[in-house]
Order: sequence, then C-alpha cells, then structure tokens
Amino acid sequence: MEESTADTSSGGGGRTGRNLPAAIAVGVVLGALVIGTIYTIKELFLVVVAGAVGVGVMELIKAFATREIKVPAVPVLAGLVAMQAGAYWGGPAWLLATFAVFALVLLVWRMFSDGTDGYVRDASASVFTLFYPAMLAAFVPMLLRLHDGDHRVLIFIAVTVASDIGGYFAGVLFGRHKMTAISPKKTWEGLAGSVIACTAVGAWLVVWLMHGAIWQGALIGALAALLATVGDLIESMIKRDLGIKDLGTILPGHGGLMDRLDSLVTTLVPVWLLMTLFF
Repeated sequence: MEESTADTSSGGGGRTGRNLPAAIAVGVVLGALVIGTIYTIKELFLVVVAGAVGVGVMELIKAFATREIKVPAVPVLAGLVAMQAGAYWGGPAWLLATFAVFALVLLVWRMFSDGTDGYVRDASASVFTLFYPAMLAAFVPMLLRLHDGDHRVLIFIAVTVASDIGGYFAGVLFGRHKMTAISPKKTWEGLAGSVIACTAVGAWLVVWLMHGAIWQGALIGALAALLATVGDLIESMIKRDLGIKDLGTILPGHGGLMDRLDSLVTTLVPVWLLMTLFF
C-alpha cells in the first residue's frame, strides 16, 4: 500500500499516476480469491497466503541483492511454509519454535556459504526477511485455525483494504499537509481518511460477523489504520535505504506483492491480539 494513503501527485492514472482501472480489477480478483477460499477450503487459502508471501520474500531478496546483501531464498521460503503450517496446526508455541529453528538455520547457512566478510550484514538481513514478512504473515493461520476463523480473516483483510481505499481518496481529494519526509506523498488528510474508513468497516463487520460491540470493531479498525500506515512507512524506509523505487511490478496498478503485504503484515499481530481478547 505504498504511498496510497496520500498520493497527491499527477500522472497517467489521474492525480495519483496510479492505473486505477487496473488496480480495481486486480483488487476484485484478489478479493474473490480470498473469499472463495476462506469460506470453502481453509487450507487452500493458506496455500494462497504462502504463495503471495513467498513472492514478497523473493522481491525483498532481490532488493537486498542490489546492495550485495545476500539472503538465501531456500531456507527462508522453507521457514515460511513451516511457520504457516506450525501456526495453523500447532498454534503460537509451534510458530515461535519454528521461527527460532529457521533463524538458527539461516545463521549456520551463512556461516558455510560465503566466508566471514559480510556475515553480520547477510545474517541480519536473512533473519529480518524471515521475520518480515514471513513470520508476521503466519498470524493469518493463527486467525484462520479457529472455528470462526473465516470471519476473523475477512475482518482483518477488510479493515486493512479500507485503510488503502479511504486513505487513497482522502489523499487525492483533500491531501494538503505532508505527514513525513519518509514518504513525501503521504498527508494527514489521507491518514484521517484511512482512520474513518477503517473504523466504519471494523465496527460494521465485527457487529455483523462476530456479534460483538460497535466499540470493539471501531477499535480494531482504528488500530488497523494506524498500523497500516506504519507498514507503508517501513517499506518506504527499506526502499530508501536500498536506493530503489519499487520492490516489484507483478500486480498492475499496485506494484509488487510487498506493496500489498506491507500494511497487512504490520496490522496482523495487533488485530489477532484484539480479536483473541474480545472473542
């Protein structure tokens, strides 16, 4: 969701330069894929998640490689799959244990692959990638494994998407005041649009699907809006540090998979925690 919450530039896709028809079409397809799997075969949705996050991991690995930072794809991707499975069938303890095991695997892997020069740099980037986005994404199966996990996952995705949509249109229509130099196209008006949209969607869906209180859904939505913005800024920091403009281009109108995952993975853990406390 990079810079979507306050893009006020001009370009080929209207004021934002974003190919809006393509973005909408991709969003509809992704939405249908999500709903069609979580409400039919939950395990199939996990395959979708693992595939999407796997592409995001590869985008990060290629980005690191532009600065000669070496992150081994095989153990990171294996850890991704293992953490998804461990979280779904075993729960939090299995997720934590699997992460610890593969973090150690990465440290040992680098020890025997490229000598001592750059060990700390490469090992740190490797464990970072195992955590962001791989481990954070494993909280999707933590939501999904429960009896009402389909509703929980839908709420999580819906509020995060609402952040993108609300922020995008508020930024385009009203964005005037810049939020931060990290992402110059973000505005406070865009953030306000994200919070309003997320709060409304969260309140609606929690009452409808979980039979919870309006304030519970509103709190989940408001927190999601703030953390989705944090996710955008984290990716902006990564790209600025690496000196690259985009991590990928696989999704027309959206960019790479990490441009969709950045907000989702930072929102996941707090939303999981609130839903666990509330329901």
